[in-house]
Amino acid sequence: QVQLVESGGGLVQAGGSLRLSCTVSGLPFSSVGLGWFRQAPGKEREFVSVSSQHGYDTWYHSSVKGRFTISRDNAKNTLNLQMNDLKPEDTAMYYCAKLSTYSLSGNFTTSNVRYWGQGTQVTVSS
Repeated sequence: QVQLVESGGGLVQAGGSLRLSCTVSGLPFSSVGLGWFRQAPGKEREFVSVSSQHGYDTWYHSSVKGRFTISRDNAKNTLNLQMNDLKPEDTAMYYCAKLSTYSLSGNFTTSNVRYWGQGTQVTVSS
């Protein structure tokens, strides 16, 4: 049974930092692409960042590039997202995702995802 369990969300002031983690079980962690998506109230779920199987390739949405860093620890089956300089518009439910396909253009969508975690809430106050 595949499980993706997120942690690390919370309430932070604008300019602050949070670190999200996703622990994955039930699949060969080092052989799968993983990523983070987010969904704000009333909006569609959107791509935030993706890491290739070994972490050599990463992709970021333009709105988070330079502020967020995705990383993975294949020994601990954990995917991380370090979020710095947070803005109120980063407020959303953040979801860990196991990919089924990659986007050659880097424009990942929910159609690239095979499994989802339950989500962790990030709230950034102004």
